[in-house]
Amino acid sequence: MKESAHVWFLDVVHEALWKALDAAGMKCHDGTGVSREAIVAGDLGPVHGLVLRSRIRLDAEVLHALPDLQWIARSGSGLENIDLATAAELDIAVHSSPEGNRDAVGEHCIGMLLGTLHKLPSGDASIRQHQWLREAHRGRELKSMTVGIVGYGHMGSAFAERLAGFGCRVMAYDKYKEGWGEQPTTQRPLPYVKPVGWDTFCQSVDVVSLHLPWTVETKGMVDDVWLAQFDKPILLLNTSRGPIVQTKALLSALDDGRVTEACLDVLEFEGRSLEALDGLADAEMRATFEQLLAHPSVLLSPHVAGWTLESYVKLSTVLADKILGQL
Repeated sequence: MKESAHVWFLDVVHEALWKALDAAGMKCHDGTGVSREAIVAGDLGPVHGLVLRSRIRLDAEVLHALPDLQWIARSGSGLENIDLATAAELDIAVHSSPEGNRDAVGEHCIGMLLGTLHKLPSGDASIRQHQWLREAHRGRELKSMTVGIVGYGHMGSAFAERLAGFGCRVMAYDKYKEGWGEQPTTQRPLPYVKPVGWDTFCQSVDVVSLHLPWTVETKGMVDDVWLAQFDKPILLLNTSRGPIVQTKALLSALDDGRVTEACLDVLEFEGRSLEALDGLADAEMRATFEQLLAHPSVLLSPHVAGWTLESYVKLSTVLADKILGQL
């Protein structure tokens, strides 16, 4: 990386990254108002580095329009808005920073899970309506349950770490980890986490927490067939990507008891920018969304599991270390 390298920030991130790159001699530019069309047209001049979250999709056309591009820094964990195959073909390094918000996601999962098991949202709402419904808000203890984690990367392991003190059983399934398939393995990522095959997972868990990337394989993965595989009714958490869960299938499973409660930090209706709800002009999608909002067994948050004051800083410092470490 030459000292005259030009870096464009396409999204707002914590200033720690700008300061670190500037101190290293790079020329940083505010590109938060830059359009995809301007990039493709070459209006930015030479671009050696890009920093973004999810506002612009870096597809093959965009990447080929940047002949000087050496690296991309994605603030966060998901890389679905970057054409990784083209980046590899063009020898463009791609950095992400899941280490920066894994702690926030782990804590958020615990918060949603405990809030649901102990009926905290409805308990609060009932008192504000001058009701004192103690029996209606009898909760359940996490210690009595088996929590299943699907996808044991940065986020799944962060959630597992925070389950340690609750005394519950923890199982993890990750088809892409060696020895974590249908055959048992003695390799355990943490002493209290048991890697299992999918059949054992479905037979055992009471809680299922999804920690998966948004890919062709995972989009729409949680459908009627997927939800029918569990031997017991489950509580479902999704803090990964909304389109992994088909909302209609989830509502059906909630209504027939296959899913007891759902905690969703992400929704199928989010656009690819992840900044707002999308597609609600469609009458059918809008009706499905309204059903989800009205369901008493659903707890929602606006894609903020990894969105804390601390993670905002760490996402940038992790990227700074990775970018400067490659020089």
